[in-house]
Amino acid sequence: MRLIFTDLDGSLLDHHSYSFAPAVPLLAELESLSVPVIPITSKTFTEVMMLRQQLDNRHPFIVENGAALYVPSRYFNVQPEHALLENGFWVLRNVPRRAKWQQLLAERVADFSGEFETFDSVYAASGAAGVAAITGLELHAAEMANQREHSEPVHWLGSPQRKQSFIYRLKEAGATVLQGGRFLNIGGDVDKGRTMLQLRDLYLADANLPATSHQESNNNHCETLAIGDSNNDVAMLEVASSALVIRADDRSPPSLERTENCYTSRQIGPEGWVEGVNLWLQKTNKAKR
Repeated sequence: MRLIFTDLDGSLLDHHSYSFAPAVPLLAELESLSVPVIPITSKTFTEVMMLRQQLDNRHPFIVENGAALYVPSRYFNVQPEHALLENGFWVLRNVPRRAKWQQLLAERVADFSGEFETFDSVYAASGAAGVAAITGLELHAAEMANQREHSEPVHWLGSPQRKQSFIYRLKEAGATVLQGGRFLNIGGDVDKGRTMLQLRDLYLADANLPATSHQESNNNHCETLAIGDSNNDVAMLEVASSALVIRADDRSPPSLERTENCYTSRQIGPEGWVEGVNLWLQKTNKAKR
């Protein structure tokens, strides 16, 4: 079994244009090889649903940095334990809802007023146009980006030193703070790595294969590739069988502790995605033979 878990912005999608055109032929090839491409992203359910249509992708996906996992109903033989059926998906929610993190921001970091803005505050002041201005998204896409269920993105405006104090305060209050490509993401105690393994184990269970530990099951039953370009991707990059770090044009790639089965692309964005996935396919094809 081979599974690809991919970040979107800056990885499969160009960081500036959000295009995935260079990856279209390879995505079709992966589908023909029965290798699922699974989005795992800070984006919302609504955003991913639109993108899945464009990608012609029918596989599960993970939103808001691991906060919730969506599996199309009847995708597996049995509905996963604790999953709820919602709008044609089996849904596993791993953290509290967005309102909890909005309340925490209002109560615990009020003295940082003027040094940050949230998607919620920007939307309240300027509507979708305000979210579009800070994200570079078109108006409709910005509207969808604000339809979050489990987290609150923060646009930091202050100094780097104050930013560290801000993050420390939120962590002390019980939030998980992840730095994405552009925004801080404030949410619950979850990350892309844990939810990636949660979904991988559902695939293994559906195939009646054991998943006693992530290392054992990866090596014996399931070859996973995690793809990302930011610090919020590190958790999944560390625990996958193989890691593909996508180079960015405006910052250094995230650093990993692992050294084996880890590749950093030479090209950026979707071109780097194609470069790295092709190398992984060649390697895993040889292993199968």
